Amino acid sequence: MAALALRALRGRLLRAAPGRAGRGLGTARDFPSLEEKPQFPGASAEFADRLEFIQPNVISGIPVYRVMDRQGHIVSPSEDPQLPKELVLKLYKTMTLLNTMDRILYESQRQGRISFYMTNYGEEGTHVGSAAALDDTDLVFGQYREAGVLMYRGYPLDLFMAQCYGNASDPGRGRQMPVHYGCRERHFVTISSPLATQIPQAVGAAYAIKRADASRAVICYFGEGAASEGDAHAGFNFAATLECPIVFFCRNNGYAISTPTSEQYRGDGIAARGPGYGLMSIRVDGNDVFAVYNATKEARRRAVAENQPFLIEAMTYRIGHHSTSDDSSAYRSVDEVNYWDKQDHPISRLRHYMQGRGWWDEEQEKGWRKSSRKKVMEAFEQAERKPKPNPQHLFSDVYREMPPNLRRQRAALERHLQHYGEHYPMELYEN
Repeated sequence: MAALALRALRGRLLRAAPGRAGRGLGTARDFPSLEEKPQFPGASAEFADRLEFIQPNVISGIPVYRVMDRQGHIVSPSEDPQLPKELVLKLYKTMTLLNTMDRILYESQRQGRISFYMTNYGEEGTHVGSAAALDDTDLVFGQYREAGVLMYRGYPLDLFMAQCYGNASDPGRGRQMPVHYGCRERHFVTISSPLATQIPQAVGAAYAIKRADASRAVICYFGEGAASEGDAHAGFNFAATLECPIVFFCRNNGYAISTPTSEQYRGDGIAARGPGYGLMSIRVDGNDVFAVYNATKEARRRAVAENQPFLIEAMTYRIGHHSTSDDSSAYRSVDEVNYWDKQDHPISRLRHYMQGRGWWDEEQEKGWRKSSRKKVMEAFEQAERKPKPNPQHLFSDVYREMPPNLRRQRAALERHLQHYGEHYPMELYEN
């Protein structure tokens, strides 16, 4: 299934690669002996006797692998992963629950209840399709739009809410911006704000897993904008040269915060960069949850079995604003957004598939939407009622033994609050 697509893509890239017989630079010749061929250690190439520069479009556009069309019909039966009904329902319910949580927390920020939020509208298929293809112990490095991966692994709604509200139940003790989730038990590394820093970190983790012979993989998520950061290029190169079991998963959603892809790069997307670094690469329809599942599952299997990195470029669309700090109407049209929301959404595509199988109907849809909203609202209301973390946690969870400078700072805070505590809303904080 997905293995065939990966092999076909690799074969296509190899056949079209510049410098191979009859293609690329100049005119290549057959050499009567090995000694007459180029012996340079830095490349695999032939000599050419005509001056000719490689054109950027020497490789035609990399195809987009898909399994089902926009109406939920399987295009090629051989590519159907044949997932059981229970798993498909889990994929669908995770996507729709994430969508419901996004809407409520987005409105919460607009009402001034939380400071910041980022929605996942339109990209839900990349989350759950990839998450379902991983083993539970595989290590996840997210960027900031992978809440669905954590939700698929069973992270409870009340902890999502606690993190966004920074209350006393937040495992991070309110010290992170909203949507910067993390969970050691679910092997999800805490998200950090600086763009692309997770990429070389993920490669280091994958190298450690390889050395430990742990039969696990690392998956590292990032957007096409982050792929322009220097950390991405360093990470790709280290992963290839060190032969690490890692899957690079790029969500190409069309835009960085306010920059369309046409202004970000001139090449053929992100997957086209893979062969230059020695990465096995594929481009998939990110709005097709089965295509994402197949590609991730096969890439994960081979990454572990062969100790080599893979690059997946999932083509999707960011329907929502980049974040609550962004107004996307300033750089794209309402008609464009409506097209992707109404005509090519991963949730509606999977719903069409389930309805075609007789696994889902309008009555179930209404019931689930109602119950899922109730679940989110209950967690939301509970998060609002909880106090903020005790100020003492400003100094905890960094060192095993608190160093003297932090002890002095903690003591200074205690003295300050004793003298001026009435000027602070201490009733909102945990005792």
